[in-house]
Amino acid sequence: MMEVPSFTLTRQMANIGPELLETMETVLNTGQFILGSFVKEFEEKIARFTGTPYAVGVGNGSDALYLALRSLHIGPGDEVLTTPFTFFATAGSILRTGAKPVFTDIEVDTFNMDPEQVRTRITPRTRAVLPVHLFGLMADVERIRRNSNLFVIEDAAQAIGAEARGKVAGNTGDLAAFSFFPTKNLGALGDGGMVVTHSEELVQLLRELRAHGSRKKYYHEVLGINSRLDGLQAAVLSVKLVYLPTWTAKRQYIAQRYQEGLNALSVDDVALPVVPLGFTHVFHQYTIRAARRDELQAYLKSHGIGSTVYYPLSLHLQPVLRDLGYKAGDFPVSEKAQAEVLSLPMFPELTEQEIDYVIETIAQFYGRKAG
Repeated sequence: MMEVPSFTLTRQMANIGPELLETMETVLNTGQFILGSFVKEFEEKIARFTGTPYAVGVGNGSDALYLALRSLHIGPGDEVLTTPFTFFATAGSILRTGAKPVFTDIEVDTFNMDPEQVRTRITPRTRAVLPVHLFGLMADVERIRRNSNLFVIEDAAQAIGAEARGKVAGNTGDLAAFSFFPTKNLGALGDGGMVVTHSEELVQLLRELRAHGSRKKYYHEVLGINSRLDGLQAAVLSVKLVYLPTWTAKRQYIAQRYQEGLNALSVDDVALPVVPLGFTHVFHQYTIRAARRDELQAYLKSHGIGSTVYYPLSLHLQPVLRDLGYKAGDFPVSEKAQAEVLSLPMFPELTEQEIDYVIETIAQFYGRKAG
């Protein structure tokens, strides 16, 4: 029996570990551990990568979302539209400002916010829309903008390098937040985050907010937080950024192999990822829908194959958010997804034999014969 992990970093570290160690030694010799030249250099690289003029390195992706909201002066009494089908940090960042998350259901095929429902959720208190580019596929920000006259903050934590109609993730909203958590397509050796924007006014405020609201040392003009990107992480990420296009291409190749192999099985109760015309998917996850999801996952596990459910309980049903007043049935597409989604092994170092084994094992579960 072959063992195929859902995700691992050990193979990546085996490939580039020596280069990272050399970079880390350089940082150690400079003593620049918080902000400094390594962070500034990485900010400039991310700005170029996303096609935005400004980038601000922060402590993690959750803070990136929170500080993006704070830079727009969103707070108590305000509402922010977002999706219920995502990681908790999206709604949590809104609540941290004192504002209220207002959920909008998702599209069946993309798992992303349904742009046509956005207009139905707007109230006089709505200040912004926070769409999530889930699993590596960008939400349709262009259509969201057509259906609202609001600030748009992209949650691009899972979608660095993805594109929609020629625009890269981070370049379609007023601001965008990235996460460099180790499991992301571009991952640090710990936590890290980034906010990008086209606005010089917003970038100045973001730099204050990440440093206790201080522009000049020991003088505090606004109430900020302590959320500064480490120089060590920035240096590591600068090295990894060079490899990101190759890693992305490999993810896309693996997804194509899955797509071709699983399509050939012709299983009616399995739906594969959809990439709309004009969009480029970077496959942070390769996520299928399966009516017998739990049985399939157990079968894969019994054959040494890892898989993950992102996400088993939509945000509107999370116990901590019960005071928002939502109930089961409010967002049926999201609730159906939570019962059916399953993410298959996805990382650039997967071998051909491992990909074949995953497809063959799924074929066996459904009583089919692979390719």
